[in-house]
Amino acid sequence: MVDNKTDISQFLNEAQLSAVTYCDGPSVIVAGAGSGKTRVLTYKIAYLIQSGIPAHSILALTFTNKAANEMKERIKQIVGDRIAKYLWAGTFHSIFLRILQYEIDYIGFLPDFTIYDTQDSKSLIKNIIKEMKLDDKVYTSSGVYNRISSMKNHLITPADYKSHREWLQDDFHSGKQYFADIFETYCTRCHEANAMDFDDILLHTYTLFKNNKDILEKYQNRFAFILVDEYQDTNIAQHRIISMLAQAHHRIAVVGDDAQSIYSFRGANIDNIIHFQKSFEDCKIFKLEENYRSTQNIVDAANSLIEKNRFQIPKKVYSNLPKGEPITVFSCFTDRIEADVVTEEIKKADAVGIPYSEMVVLYRTNAQSRVLEDALRNSNIPYKIFGGLSFYAHKEIKDVLAYMRLVINNLDVESLRRIINVPSRGIGEKTIDKLMTASREQQISPLDFILKIDNLPHDFNAGTKNKLKRFGDIISSLSDTYKNNDAYQTAEKIIKDSGILEEYSSNNNIENISKRENINELLNAIRQYCEQKRAFGDDNPSLADFLSEVSLLTDQDTDNEEGQSKVTLMTIHAAKGLEFRYVFVVGIEENLFPSPMCYTEPEIEEERRLLYVAITRAKERCFLSYSKTRFRWGSVVYCTPSRFLNDIDERYLDVPTSFNQYDSNIDTFDSDNSYRFPSFSKQKTTTYTTEAKVLIPISETDMPDGKAPKFGFVAGDRVMHATFGSGSILEIIGRGNDSKARVDFDTHGQKTLLLKYSKLQKI
Repeated sequence: MVDNKTDISQFLNEAQLSAVTYCDGPSVIVAGAGSGKTRVLTYKIAYLIQSGIPAHSILALTFTNKAANEMKERIKQIVGDRIAKYLWAGTFHSIFLRILQYEIDYIGFLPDFTIYDTQDSKSLIKNIIKEMKLDDKVYTSSGVYNRISSMKNHLITPADYKSHREWLQDDFHSGKQYFADIFETYCTRCHEANAMDFDDILLHTYTLFKNNKDILEKYQNRFAFILVDEYQDTNIAQHRIISMLAQAHHRIAVVGDDAQSIYSFRGANIDNIIHFQKSFEDCKIFKLEENYRSTQNIVDAANSLIEKNRFQIPKKVYSNLPKGEPITVFSCFTDRIEADVVTEEIKKADAVGIPYSEMVVLYRTNAQSRVLEDALRNSNIPYKIFGGLSFYAHKEIKDVLAYMRLVINNLDVESLRRIINVPSRGIGEKTIDKLMTASREQQISPLDFILKIDNLPHDFNAGTKNKLKRFGDIISSLSDTYKNNDAYQTAEKIIKDSGILEEYSSNNNIENISKRENINELLNAIRQYCEQKRAFGDDNPSLADFLSEVSLLTDQDTDNEEGQSKVTLMTIHAAKGLEFRYVFVVGIEENLFPSPMCYTEPEIEEERRLLYVAITRAKERCFLSYSKTRFRWGSVVYCTPSRFLNDIDERYLDVPTSFNQYDSNIDTFDSDNSYRFPSFSKQKTTTYTTEAKVLIPISETDMPDGKAPKFGFVAGDRVMHATFGSGSILEIIGRGNDSKARVDFDTHGQKTLLLKYSKLQKI
């Protein structure tokens, strides 16, 4: 335990010590990636205590319980448990909730009020929409919830909203003129139920301080010093409350990194940290610029990327660690090959002693995990999905799979239960229970009961009976489709006719976009499954066979025993604050990274910050990869490498010799074998193109006299396959439609493919 000021200086560098010991006024501590911001926060609290400020007069705010607990533990080690336990340290919501409970008489709630979680709030909103007899496809519970949350985080009440004529006009023109009424009813219902949602905790704290000066002064006097972590992630409500508390004494220190502001979709406002000096004109800025995490090359590459942003606090992060390897860039022909490349690199790292737990694969969207999971699973590499679900565990995927199971097996009661009211058809739990009871009494399946409902005794009213019959007709029709079509055609029809895709297309919020992307990925998986089956001679791959394979992938026994080292798969947004020895970032392509939803300069700059966050997770090695083609909605989409690759200084990038084995479309090297992107113009940092070799489609026309085999292949041809990549034909077997090619693929070994389904292309 540290017990004097001299001791503290032994654990801090010069910049850190300056930030810790300045306590005479407001300060912004700009903490670059890996610069030890948690250390600075904890030692600053210890310094304040040793300077005579009681622990119970220090307020320390964080964003997560994990960060709060880590801070408390570190402070305890420095100043001891007896003192540390009196700190006001916790998340924004936990601290402000504590204040609201203390001041219950001022906020219009009864003691022991309930806190609604997200599902509670969405359920209430859904009931309000139903009561108001509104179209739940226009007013989705998720969409309304997200908008109400945004209003509250901007400190806008229903009364404020209704007084803003422009907003009401916008709602009218967008066909959502009743949003204000839903907003008002929702808030009224919460209050009547003596309940708050998460956003109310901030809103009511702000209102408490704004309307009760004596209460505000009480807490201004109580908190002699305020510290806030990750200030770049604060929203308007949090910034306003903090400013109110610190306005009297100006003793506040906020810590953060504008270059890592990546949560605007949650309401985070980068202006809060960049313009903090406008709120406190006597503010000092301290910059922590030494990175203790990453090699020099990784730090320099990240710097060269982020310096392209105009809207930032200038800083020059540096590392005194070894120079390290350049960032490796892989260009791959398909996303499946990209996943295989990553898998091979993970195997190489494992072979030299890098634990799986020290490797992470990062992606922009959850839908990208599916092909990566397949590749890792096929190579028996243990992995885990961090902060999210395995691809096949997402609700929308499980719903689609349930439809498929019921279409194939009309006796599947659990699948029927899951999707009879997905999307909403007005078939509630009571109706489902009655259906189950009635079908058991008739000793037939629930679906069979529905199909025969006109000829069987029941007590359903006419409206309910018609809803059940419409559902039965959908499943019956899809069952006929299944009998006469392959897996992909059936799946495509199921997704369309079930209404699931339409359900997620009614609103372009982030949640629905993600669900549509996941459904798209499921279709891609089925299409690829069909192609592989046909390549090996199965002319009619069935949906039942695909489901059999999927069921093996989703069994609990696929999860390895607890404690085993595993590769982590996660979105970049989930990776912030973490670090790994080896980092793989996939899908560095236009219309994926940056997101196709980003158009304005601030949006593009946040996407650039997102890649900066991804790169700076790496301690030793970083790999960036992009695919030149992806399958979306059943067709090949040609991709352009992301503009952000062009933003990284070429000196910190490298493509190894082994690059050739992964991609037949070779990028350009200088005479000294250093990597350079083809057709780059350093004067244009936003777009570029690659000069691709032409892929020649194979003609099925026989040459005269039968001298060339059908499909135009001969032994020795170099070919490209969408799944297996590039390879060389060893021999042609058979003639006509039965012709097969034995191909030695560069990364997948030898395969024998039926040519009429192989879709091989000559290189």
